[in-house]
Amino acid sequence: MGDLPIVRIGVDLGGTKIFTVALKGTEVVAEAKSKTPVQGGPLAVVDAMAATVRALGVGSEAEAVGVGAPGVIDFRSGVVHSAPNLTGWVEPFRLGPALSEALGGTSVTVDNDVNVGTVAEHQMGAAVGSRDVLGVFVGTGVGGGLILNNRLRRGASGYAGEIGHVVVRPGGRRCGCGGRGHLEAYAGRAGMERRARQHEARGRDTLLVELSRTRRMTSSVFARALEARDPIAVALVDRAVETLGLALSMATTLMDIPMVVLGGGLADRLGPSFVARVEEAALALVPNGRADTLRVVPAALSDRGGAIGAALSARVRRPRSSAADGRARVTT
Repeated sequence: MGDLPIVRIGVDLGGTKIFTVALKGTEVVAEAKSKTPVQGGPLAVVDAMAATVRALGVGSEAEAVGVGAPGVIDFRSGVVHSAPNLTGWVEPFRLGPALSEALGGTSVTVDNDVNVGTVAEHQMGAAVGSRDVLGVFVGTGVGGGLILNNRLRRGASGYAGEIGHVVVRPGGRRCGCGGRGHLEAYAGRAGMERRARQHEARGRDTLLVELSRTRRMTSSVFARALEARDPIAVALVDRAVETLGLALSMATTLMDIPMVVLGGGLADRLGPSFVARVEEAALALVPNGRADTLRVVPAALSDRGGAIGAALSARVRRPRSSAADGRARVTT
C-alpha cells in the first residue's frame, strides 16, 4: 500500500475574514471561518487564526500549515513586511513563527495571498494541465501570480506577477500605493469606488453611492448598479475591462503565456461575461497569431481558492539524521 495522503491546513487571511481549510490529498475535508480582528493588532489576528485551525478538528493529523496573507511577504522567513488591508499592522511582523508557536510548533509557511490563489487554480482549478499561467485577481485591488514551467515565480524582489502596478495610463489616476496610472487604480474595486465618489461630489449622481452611503462599495453593489444600467457604473466597468485587456495583452505577449485565470471578488461577482469581455479586449491588442493561442478564463475555486492554495503551498518538515552528531535535525 502507498503512503496515505497527508493533511495540510490552509489559512486565507483577509482584511475582514479568516477562512481555513484542511486538505487531504486534493480533498477538502474540513473548513472554518471567522472575522479578522480589527483591534489588538497582529497578535490578536494570530490568536484568531489559531482558533480557526483548531476548529477544523483535525488535531495531530495536520503536518503543516500554509497561510496566504495580503501585502509584501518574505516567503523564506514568514515575515509580513507591510499589509495595508490589515488594521494595526504598521511594522513588519513575524507571522509564520508567531502562528507556529501558537500551534505548538507546527510548521507554518507564509506567502502572498495571490500567489497561493494562483497555485490553487494551477493544481486544482481552471488552469490544471497548463504549464504556464498568469493568475490575476480583481478585488479591492488587483494582484497577480505567475507560474512558468509548472513553478511559481517570485522574482528577485518578490514582485513577479504584480500586474496591478503596471502603468496603463502614464500620469493617470492615483493608485492606493501612491503611484499614478497603475492598473489597480482603474480595475480595483477601491480605486473604482474613489472615482465614483469623486463623480458624486461633482454633482453626477450615481446608484453606486446611493447603495453604499454607510458602507463600502462591495462587488455586489457594482453588480446591482450595472444591472440598473447606472451610467457611472457602466463607464467604470468599461474602463476596468479596457485597462485589464491592455495589461494582459502586454504581460502575456512578453512571456508568451497561453492562459490567464481571472478571479477575485469583483471578477467572481460580475461573472463569466465580465471575463469574456476582458478576454476580447486583450485579444484585440495582441500581435497576429497570439489571438489563436491565448485564453482568459474564470477562476474555478472562488472563495476557497486562497485557503486551498495556502494548504498546497505548506511545507512539511521532515527529520533527517546527521552523520556529524547522530541527532535528528529538522529541514524544510
